[in-house]
Amino acid sequence: MKNFLSVNEVGDLSALVAKALAYKADPFKDSKLGEHKRLGMLFLNPSMRTRISTQIAAKNLGMDAIVFNVGQDGWTLEFEDEAIMSGTTVEHVKEAAPVLGKYFDILGVRTFPSLKNKEDDYSELYINQFIKYAGVPVLSLESATLHPLQSLTDLITITETFKEKRKPKIVLTWAPHVKALPQCVANSFSQWITAWGQADFVITHPEDYELDSKFTKGATITHNQDEALKEADFVYIKNWSTYKDYGKIYCNDPEWMLTNKKLALANKAKIMHCLPVRRNVELSDEILDGPNSIVTQQAGNRVWAAQAVLAELLKIKRQ
Repeated sequence: MKNFLSVNEVGDLSALVAKALAYKADPFKDSKLGEHKRLGMLFLNPSMRTRISTQIAAKNLGMDAIVFNVGQDGWTLEFEDEAIMSGTTVEHVKEAAPVLGKYFDILGVRTFPSLKNKEDDYSELYINQFIKYAGVPVLSLESATLHPLQSLTDLITITETFKEKRKPKIVLTWAPHVKALPQCVANSFSQWITAWGQADFVITHPEDYELDSKFTKGATITHNQDEALKEADFVYIKNWSTYKDYGKIYCNDPEWMLTNKKLALANKAKIMHCLPVRRNVELSDEILDGPNSIVTQQAGNRVWAAQAVLAELLKIKRQ
Protein backbone atom coordinates (compact mmCIF):
# COMPACT_ATOMS: atom_id res chain seq x y z
CA MET A 1 0.00 0.00 0.00
CA LYS A 2 1.90 3.07 -1.28
CA ASN A 3 -1.01 5.47 -0.69
CA PHE A 4 -4.49 5.09 0.77
CA LEU A 5 -7.16 6.66 -1.41
CA SER A 6 -9.79 3.95 -1.90
CA VAL A 7 -10.44 0.24 -1.63
CA ASN A 8 -8.30 -0.21 -4.75
CA GLU A 9 -5.11 0.18 -2.66
CA VAL A 10 -6.10 -2.71 -0.37
CA GLY A 11 -4.84 -6.13 -1.38
CA ASP A 12 -6.74 -8.18 1.21
CA LEU A 13 -9.78 -6.51 2.73
CA SER A 14 -10.44 -9.19 5.33
CA ALA A 15 -6.82 -9.06 6.48
CA LEU A 16 -6.96 -5.27 6.90
CA VAL A 17 -10.19 -5.55 8.92
CA ALA A 18 -8.59 -8.26 11.08
CA LYS A 19 -5.57 -6.02 11.62
CA ALA A 20 -7.80 -3.18 12.79
CA LEU A 21 -9.68 -5.45 15.20
CA ALA A 22 -6.35 -6.72 16.55
CA TYR A 23 -5.40 -3.12 17.33
CA LYS A 24 -8.75 -2.64 19.05
CA ALA A 25 -7.90 -5.60 21.28
CA ASP A 26 -4.34 -4.39 21.92
CA PRO A 27 -3.87 -0.73 20.90
CA PHE A 28 -0.18 -0.43 21.80
CA LYS A 29 1.18 -3.70 20.45
CA ASP A 30 3.05 -1.83 17.69
CA SER A 31 3.87 1.27 19.72
CA LYS A 32 7.43 1.39 18.33
CA LEU A 33 6.45 1.02 14.67
CA GLY A 34 6.11 4.78 14.13
CA GLU A 35 8.85 5.88 16.52
CA HIS A 36 10.66 9.00 15.21
CA LYS A 37 8.11 9.27 12.38
CA ARG A 38 5.80 12.21 11.71
CA LEU A 39 2.28 12.33 10.28
CA GLY A 40 1.19 15.59 8.70
CA MET A 41 -2.56 16.18 8.55
CA LEU A 42 -3.78 18.87 6.14
CA PHE A 43 -7.41 19.94 6.34
CA LEU A 44 -9.05 21.93 3.58
CA ASN A 45 -12.41 21.53 5.32
CA PRO A 46 -13.54 20.94 8.93
CA SER A 47 -13.24 17.61 10.74
CA MET A 48 -13.82 16.17 14.19
CA ARG A 49 -13.87 12.33 14.13
CA THR A 50 -11.39 11.95 11.27
CA ARG A 51 -8.95 14.38 12.82
CA ILE A 52 -9.06 13.11 16.40
CA SER A 53 -9.22 9.40 15.61
CA THR A 54 -6.26 9.60 13.22
CA GLN A 55 -4.21 11.56 15.76
CA ILE A 56 -4.93 8.89 18.38
CA ALA A 57 -4.08 6.11 15.93
CA ALA A 58 -0.75 7.76 15.11
CA LYS A 59 0.06 8.16 18.80
CA ASN A 60 -0.73 4.48 19.43
CA LEU A 61 1.94 3.62 16.85
CA GLY A 62 4.49 6.00 18.37
CA MET A 63 4.14 8.70 15.69
CA ASP A 64 3.97 12.45 16.12
CA ALA A 65 0.94 13.97 14.39
CA ILE A 66 0.83 17.62 13.34
CA VAL A 67 -2.44 19.23 12.17
CA PHE A 68 -2.49 22.12 9.70
CA ASN A 69 -5.69 23.86 8.57
CA VAL A 70 -4.98 25.10 5.05
CA GLY A 71 -6.30 28.60 4.41
CA GLN A 72 -6.72 29.31 8.14
CA ASP A 73 -3.29 28.55 9.59
CA GLY A 74 -1.37 29.35 6.42
CA TRP A 75 -1.48 30.45 2.80
CA THR A 76 -4.34 29.67 0.43
CA LEU A 77 -3.10 27.07 -2.05
CA GLU A 78 -3.33 26.96 -5.83
CA PHE A 79 -3.74 23.53 -7.46
CA GLU A 80 -4.20 24.21 -11.17
CA ASP A 81 -1.17 23.75 -13.43
CA GLU A 82 -0.10 26.83 -15.40
CA ALA A 83 -2.25 29.06 -13.16
CA ILE A 84 -1.67 32.81 -13.26
CA MET A 85 -1.72 33.50 -9.54
CA SER A 86 -3.05 37.05 -9.58
CA GLY A 87 -6.09 36.27 -7.42
CA THR A 88 -6.56 35.02 -3.86
CA THR A 89 -4.20 32.01 -3.92
CA VAL A 90 -0.74 32.69 -2.54
CA GLU A 91 1.23 29.44 -2.80
CA HIS A 92 1.19 26.66 -5.40
CA VAL A 93 0.97 23.02 -4.41
CA LYS A 94 4.10 22.44 -6.54
CA GLU A 95 6.09 24.26 -3.87
CA ALA A 96 4.03 23.38 -0.80
CA ALA A 97 3.77 19.61 -1.31
CA PRO A 98 7.51 18.85 -1.74
CA VAL A 99 8.30 20.91 1.36
CA LEU A 100 5.69 18.99 3.36
CA GLY A 101 7.25 15.81 2.02
CA LYS A 102 10.50 16.89 3.67
CA TYR A 103 8.77 17.49 6.98
CA PHE A 104 6.58 14.38 7.17
CA ASP A 105 6.86 10.64 6.62
CA ILE A 106 3.16 10.31 5.77
CA LEU A 107 0.87 13.10 4.60
CA GLY A 108 -2.86 12.98 5.36
CA VAL A 109 -5.04 15.24 3.23
CA ARG A 110 -8.73 16.10 3.63
CA THR A 111 -10.45 17.88 0.75
CA PHE A 112 -14.07 18.59 -0.12
CA PRO A 113 -15.98 18.93 -3.40
CA SER A 114 -17.34 22.23 -4.67
CA LEU A 115 -20.56 20.51 -5.83
CA LYS A 116 -20.52 22.95 -8.74
CA ASN A 117 -18.51 21.17 -11.43
CA LYS A 118 -18.71 17.38 -11.54
CA GLU A 119 -15.70 16.96 -13.82
CA ASP A 120 -13.49 19.04 -11.56
CA ASP A 121 -14.60 17.28 -8.38
CA TYR A 122 -14.36 13.78 -9.82
CA SER A 123 -10.90 14.45 -11.22
CA GLU A 124 -9.68 14.50 -7.58
CA LEU A 125 -7.23 17.24 -8.57
CA TYR A 126 -6.36 18.36 -5.03
CA ILE A 127 -5.35 15.05 -3.52
CA ASN A 128 -3.74 13.87 -6.77
CA GLN A 129 -1.50 16.95 -6.82
CA PHE A 130 -0.24 16.10 -3.34
CA ILE A 131 0.47 12.53 -4.49
CA LYS A 132 2.30 13.89 -7.52
CA TYR A 133 4.55 16.35 -5.70
CA ALA A 134 4.88 15.32 -2.02
CA GLY A 135 7.18 12.33 -2.50
CA VAL A 136 5.77 10.51 0.58
CA PRO A 137 2.73 8.23 1.09
CA VAL A 138 -0.56 10.13 1.01
CA LEU A 139 -3.46 9.13 3.24
CA SER A 140 -6.94 10.30 2.26
CA LEU A 141 -8.76 11.83 5.21
CA GLU A 142 -11.68 12.28 2.77
CA SER A 143 -11.51 13.46 -0.80
CA ALA A 144 -13.94 15.05 -3.25
CA THR A 145 -15.53 11.70 -4.11
CA LEU A 146 -14.53 9.11 -1.46
CA HIS A 147 -14.02 8.63 2.29
CA PRO A 148 -12.01 5.38 2.58
CA LEU A 149 -11.19 5.57 6.31
CA GLN A 150 -14.91 5.85 7.04
CA SER A 151 -15.70 2.89 4.80
CA LEU A 152 -13.02 0.71 6.36
CA THR A 153 -14.51 1.66 9.74
CA ASP A 154 -17.94 0.63 8.52
CA LEU A 155 -16.67 -2.76 7.39
CA ILE A 156 -14.88 -3.27 10.73
CA THR A 157 -18.14 -2.49 12.57
CA ILE A 158 -20.20 -4.86 10.44
CA THR A 159 -17.62 -7.64 10.81
CA GLU A 160 -17.43 -7.41 14.60
CA THR A 161 -21.21 -7.11 14.99
CA PHE A 162 -22.55 -9.78 12.63
CA LYS A 163 -21.80 -13.34 13.80
CA GLU A 164 -24.29 -15.45 11.82
CA LYS A 165 -23.01 -17.96 9.26
CA ARG A 166 -24.66 -16.35 6.27
CA LYS A 167 -24.34 -13.21 4.21
CA PRO A 168 -25.81 -10.14 5.92
CA LYS A 169 -28.27 -7.96 4.07
CA ILE A 170 -26.90 -4.42 4.08
CA VAL A 171 -29.03 -1.48 2.97
CA LEU A 172 -27.72 1.98 2.13
CA THR A 173 -30.65 4.38 2.23
CA TRP A 174 -30.78 8.02 1.20
CA ALA A 175 -32.15 10.42 3.82
CA PRO A 176 -33.40 14.01 3.70
CA HIS A 177 -31.13 16.93 4.57
CA VAL A 178 -31.34 20.71 4.76
CA LYS A 179 -28.58 21.27 2.19
CA ALA A 180 -26.84 19.57 -0.70
CA LEU A 181 -24.14 17.15 0.46
CA PRO A 182 -21.46 15.33 -1.55
CA GLN A 183 -21.63 11.71 -2.63
CA CYS A 184 -18.32 10.83 -0.90
CA VAL A 185 -19.56 8.56 1.91
CA ALA A 186 -22.23 6.87 -0.21
CA ASN A 187 -19.76 6.30 -3.08
CA SER A 188 -17.14 4.94 -0.74
CA PHE A 189 -19.46 2.69 1.27
CA SER A 190 -20.83 1.23 -1.95
CA GLN A 191 -17.34 0.66 -3.34
CA TRP A 192 -16.10 -1.12 -0.20
CA ILE A 193 -19.17 -3.32 0.33
CA THR A 194 -19.23 -4.45 -3.31
CA ALA A 195 -15.47 -5.11 -3.23
CA TRP A 196 -15.92 -7.10 0.00
CA GLY A 197 -18.43 -9.28 -1.81
CA GLN A 198 -19.77 -10.96 1.34
CA ALA A 199 -23.16 -9.24 1.63
CA ASP A 200 -26.51 -8.89 -0.05
CA PHE A 201 -26.18 -5.18 -0.78
CA VAL A 202 -29.13 -2.92 -1.60
CA ILE A 203 -29.11 0.84 -2.27
CA THR A 204 -32.39 2.73 -2.02
CA HIS A 205 -33.06 6.37 -2.87
CA PRO A 206 -35.64 8.59 -4.58
CA GLU A 207 -35.53 8.92 -8.35
CA ASP A 208 -32.73 11.17 -9.70
CA TYR A 209 -30.31 10.33 -6.86
CA GLU A 210 -28.40 7.61 -8.69
CA LEU A 211 -24.71 7.45 -7.78
CA ASP A 212 -21.87 6.97 -10.24
CA SER A 213 -22.30 3.40 -11.48
CA LYS A 214 -18.57 2.66 -11.14
CA PHE A 215 -19.10 2.64 -7.36
CA THR A 216 -22.43 0.79 -7.24
CA LYS A 217 -21.84 -2.01 -9.75
CA GLY A 218 -23.00 -5.26 -8.17
CA ALA A 219 -25.54 -3.65 -5.83
CA THR A 220 -29.32 -3.93 -6.13
CA ILE A 221 -30.80 -0.45 -6.59
CA THR A 222 -34.43 0.43 -5.85
CA HIS A 223 -36.57 3.51 -5.30
CA ASN A 224 -38.81 1.61 -2.89
CA GLN A 225 -37.39 2.12 0.59
CA ASP A 226 -39.90 -0.17 2.32
CA GLU A 227 -39.05 -3.01 -0.05
CA ALA A 228 -35.32 -2.46 0.47
CA LEU A 229 -35.64 -2.55 4.26
CA LYS A 230 -37.29 -5.98 4.37
CA GLU A 231 -35.10 -8.48 6.27
CA ALA A 232 -32.18 -6.01 6.45
CA ASP A 233 -29.46 -6.75 9.00
CA PHE A 234 -27.74 -3.36 8.69
CA VAL A 235 -29.18 -0.05 7.52
CA TYR A 236 -26.73 2.73 6.67
CA ILE A 237 -28.36 6.15 6.51
CA LYS A 238 -26.79 8.94 4.46
CA ASN A 239 -27.85 11.95 2.46
CA TRP A 240 -26.26 12.85 -0.87
CA SER A 241 -27.02 15.32 -3.63
CA THR A 242 -27.66 14.46 -7.27
CA TYR A 243 -24.85 13.07 -9.41
CA LYS A 244 -26.12 13.42 -12.99
CA ASP A 245 -27.49 16.96 -12.67
CA TYR A 246 -24.67 17.59 -10.30
CA GLY A 247 -24.95 18.83 -6.71
CA LYS A 248 -28.69 19.48 -6.61
CA ILE A 249 -31.53 18.67 -4.24
CA TYR A 250 -34.68 17.47 -6.03
CA CYS A 251 -36.83 15.35 -3.76
CA ASN A 252 -36.38 16.10 -0.05
CA ASP A 253 -39.35 14.07 1.14
CA PRO A 254 -39.36 13.75 4.97
CA GLU A 255 -41.01 10.34 4.52
CA TRP A 256 -37.53 9.02 3.70
CA MET A 257 -36.39 9.64 7.31
CA LEU A 258 -36.03 6.31 9.09
CA THR A 259 -38.42 5.63 11.99
CA ASN A 260 -39.21 2.64 14.19
CA LYS A 261 -42.30 1.95 12.09
CA LYS A 262 -40.14 1.55 9.00
CA LEU A 263 -37.47 -0.36 10.90
CA ALA A 264 -40.09 -2.97 11.84
CA LEU A 265 -39.73 -4.24 8.26
CA ALA A 266 -36.08 -5.11 8.88
CA ASN A 267 -34.44 -8.01 10.70
CA LYS A 268 -33.74 -6.16 13.96
CA ALA A 269 -31.31 -4.21 11.82
CA LYS A 270 -28.35 -2.34 13.25
CA ILE A 271 -28.42 1.36 12.34
CA MET A 272 -25.28 3.05 11.02
CA HIS A 273 -24.41 6.65 10.17
CA CYS A 274 -21.03 8.32 9.59
CA LEU A 275 -21.90 11.36 11.79
CA PRO A 276 -22.52 14.21 12.25
CA VAL A 277 -26.27 13.55 11.95
CA ARG A 278 -29.16 16.02 11.95
CA ARG A 279 -31.67 14.60 14.39
CA ASN A 280 -35.27 14.35 13.21
CA VAL A 281 -34.21 15.29 9.69
CA GLU A 282 -31.98 12.39 8.63
CA LEU A 283 -32.76 10.12 11.56
CA SER A 284 -35.42 10.24 14.25
CA ASP A 285 -34.61 10.48 17.94
CA GLU A 286 -36.30 7.13 18.52
CA ILE A 287 -33.86 5.45 16.17
CA LEU A 288 -30.71 7.22 17.33
CA ASP A 289 -31.50 6.70 21.00
CA GLY A 290 -32.86 3.20 20.52
CA PRO A 291 -31.24 -0.23 20.95
CA ASN A 292 -30.58 -0.72 17.24
CA SER A 293 -28.25 2.26 16.87
CA ILE A 294 -24.53 1.45 16.69
CA VAL A 295 -23.39 4.88 15.52
CA THR A 296 -21.14 5.52 18.53
CA GLN A 297 -19.57 2.06 18.29
CA GLN A 298 -19.02 2.77 14.60
CA ALA A 299 -17.42 6.16 15.32
CA GLY A 300 -15.19 4.62 17.98
CA ASN A 301 -13.83 2.20 15.41
CA ARG A 302 -12.44 5.12 13.40
CA VAL A 303 -9.27 4.87 15.55
CA TRP A 304 -8.62 1.24 14.60
CA ALA A 305 -9.26 1.81 10.91
CA ALA A 306 -6.74 4.66 10.86
CA GLN A 307 -4.23 2.67 12.92
CA ALA A 308 -4.37 -0.32 10.57
CA VAL A 309 -3.84 1.89 7.51
CA LEU A 310 -1.03 3.92 9.07
CA ALA A 311 0.73 0.69 10.05
CA GLU A 312 0.57 -0.53 6.45
CA LEU A 313 1.91 2.81 5.14
CA LEU A 314 4.72 2.78 7.70
CA LYS A 315 5.78 -0.66 6.54
CA ILE A 316 6.14 0.66 3.00
CA LYS A 317 8.08 3.66 4.29
CA ARG A 318 10.53 1.38 6.12
CA GLN A 319 11.23 -0.82 3.10
